[in-house]
Amino acid sequence: MAWFVLVLSGVLEAVWATALGRSDGLTRPVPTATFVVALALSMGGLGYAMRTLPVGTSYAVWVGIGAVLTVVVAMVTGTEAFSVLKALLLAGLVGCIIGLKLVH
Repeated sequence: MAWFVLVLSGVLEAVWATALGRSDGLTRPVPTATFVVALALSMGGLGYAMRTLPVGTSYAVWVGIGAVLTVVVAMVTGTEAFSVLKALLLAGLVGCIIGLKLVH
């Protein structure tokens, strides 16, 4: 259960990071509200997962998932340029996240 919550929390990290970027300095109400709710849920889930998983592994997986998804969303929406090298590096991060799960 902790791993499921951790992965979901990593997804929510991407949600709050993207919302923060779209909030225009926390001045736009909908992205700001999305940021606050997703941030609270993401942190709560991370805290829950850390009850049974090691802190370092939990944090690495959480931030890795959030970082990869945030970049993917930015590339899909056109706010960040796509490149094959960037895609390969992101795939490497995903591989490292999977590796952390396998060795835990």
